[in-house]
Amino acid sequence: MPSPLPVRDGVGPTRLRVPTAGPWASIAEYVVERFDHLDPADLHRRFAAGDFVGADARPVGPTAALGSHEFIWYHREVPAEDPLPVREEIVHVSDDLVVIDKPHFLPTTPTGGFLRESALVRLRVRLDNPDLTPVHRLDRATAGLVMFSARPSTRGAYQTLFERREVAKVYEAVSTRPPGWDPHTPEISGRPVPLVHRDHLERLRGHRRVAVRPDLPPNTETLVDVLGAGRSAAGRPVLHTILRPRTGRLHQLRVHLAALGIAILGDRRYPDLLPEIPDDHSLPLQLLARELAFTDPLSGEPRRFVTRLRLAEAPVYGDARSSGG
Repeated sequence: MPSPLPVRDGVGPTRLRVPTAGPWASIAEYVVERFDHLDPADLHRRFAAGDFVGADARPVGPTAALGSHEFIWYHREVPAEDPLPVREEIVHVSDDLVVIDKPHFLPTTPTGGFLRESALVRLRVRLDNPDLTPVHRLDRATAGLVMFSARPSTRGAYQTLFERREVAKVYEAVSTRPPGWDPHTPEISGRPVPLVHRDHLERLRGHRRVAVRPDLPPNTETLVDVLGAGRSAAGRPVLHTILRPRTGRLHQLRVHLAALGIAILGDRRYPDLLPEIPDDHSLPLQLLARELAFTDPLSGEPRRFVTRLRLAEAPVYGDARSSGG
């Protein structure tokens, strides 16, 4: 459904569905109760000022009755945000497509306490393009390549690539090196590599982790191979893996590596859910979206993008203590 309000300062408007009936005397009264953590007087002021609009872009007044609008739109009042000490880097930009390297800790889209400090809002302002929209997402904790559609007329073509699983995605991860690791006969959890891991993952509303359902047929699949093993620059004994997911479920790679006994360094959710703490920039999640490859739906030409980022805890290759798998 197209928004009747424009993007403002890189931030898109919010759409809210309004009940057609209920105990509220007006739409404004419903909004006041729905957002009871906000100042009621300020919300009434915003209705009087015409800050809330219907699908026809006309203001929804303070006395507008339930049933007069199915949806209303408004711009969130943006609180002050501390700038994140990380910066996205543009890998590719054209009339139709923008590809960036997203650093650890930067969300792809506004979420939680991050609004302006998201890749989407930053890029809309930086490129002066309110039409930018991500065609897929990375977790805030994960670094690497993210693609954005640059204009609505061609957006569907790129979104369809992901829906049909026609984008080859490659990731890297770094884990603690398993005890008894032998580079001459590399095995993970007793299985020779490369190996394929499958699970049925289920997203649970209100939970910070996804659930593994061994009683259901697998709905996720990842090919896991080893790039090398050794010690990181910080002196940690580590295993460096390359991952080719054939599905794209939330937290899939994190769950799969944890299930294989090689949980990703810096992961505070898998295998154990640890207390939430402020971002630890000394050890970000060691997971990187390394490559995206596909046939361009507009030109028919092959496309391949490779990240310029590196995982800080990867083995120091060239060191006699590091060896391939």
